[in-house]
Amino acid sequence: MEEESVPARIVVIGTGLIGTSIALALRGRGGEVLLADRDETALAMAVELGAGDALPAGGPGEPADLAVLCVPPAAVAVTLLDAQKRRLAAVYTDVASVKALPLRQAADLGCDLTSFVAGHPLAGRERSGPAAARPDLFLGRPWALCPTAETRPEAVATVTALVQACGAQAVTVDAGHHDRSVALVSHAPHVESPAVAARLTGADDTALGLAGQGVRDVTRIAASDPKLWIGILNANADPVADVLEAVATDLAVAASLLRDGSEGAAAHVADLLLRGNAGRSRIPGKHGSQDKTYATVPVVIPDRPGELAMIFQAAGIAGVNIEDVTIEHSPGRPLGVLEIVVKPEAAEKLAAELRSRGWSVPG
Repeated sequence: MEEESVPARIVVIGTGLIGTSIALALRGRGGEVLLADRDETALAMAVELGAGDALPAGGPGEPADLAVLCVPPAAVAVTLLDAQKRRLAAVYTDVASVKALPLRQAADLGCDLTSFVAGHPLAGRERSGPAAARPDLFLGRPWALCPTAETRPEAVATVTALVQACGAQAVTVDAGHHDRSVALVSHAPHVESPAVAARLTGADDTALGLAGQGVRDVTRIAASDPKLWIGILNANADPVADVLEAVATDLAVAASLLRDGSEGAAAHVADLLLRGNAGRSRIPGKHGSQDKTYATVPVVIPDRPGELAMIFQAAGIAGVNIEDVTIEHSPGRPLGVLEIVVKPEAAEKLAAELRSRGWSVPG
């Protein structure tokens, strides 16, 4: 698809992680960005980071090409109404991770929905606030757009240009379908992960000292901001509850079968594990394609400056493309295991190159 022209002048309302990252991305494309936030400290930091200039109290003068509402789901409708009354821009979009409820609320308030394109960039970090912002946060990420029957095509084109300027991929989807989808792949996991992590609050030092990469992977998103997520979960309550109930049923059945202890019961638990394998394999992999079978080359690495760079350089010399990497640290020891994911046919070539340069490659 031919790239749309980048909006020359935008207003970003809300200078958290997403808002500031959008502003930085647009500034990198030469756009003029005006910033607004009730939190004066966050606004000042975003300005200092070079994300844009503070929006004057009287507004931008002439309406901007686009206003991006980077506020929680519950605040989208009232923020949109206020922005439209002030004529901040010709077109409006938001970044909230729930779409149906804000659209209903905006309609009830009498907002002009012809100039509004509900949006949701599927990108983020466990850290929040402008200090965590990055101009490349959205590169290659999907960005859902949920126009309604009322939305003008020109508005969709303007917001699509924003998405492309941020390096993301626009995905047009119905608001209700969006909310059910993110409940499954994003919102429910943000409850499931803390449920596992909460078990660790009463763990003793021995148990915590035995923690490996598995529990770190499962609990990674439990570090997210609770205040942010309670607003998201409340706004998408029914779809999230449906997913949690289904997961809870699977877990309750598994617990009952494990207590049963019979061979037949174990087979039923194995079925859940196999279904998990099948579901995991359906998650799109690199470049959005179906996840492929790769080989993993483990490398024992000391914790010292430049070690990763030298390993990556060795992979380049060997002509091996690295598909993914993970690092598992050894508790209490100044070393770890780097797992390098490559195509199966390249695994032995990489292993030989690394061994020849003095690294320990098990297997």
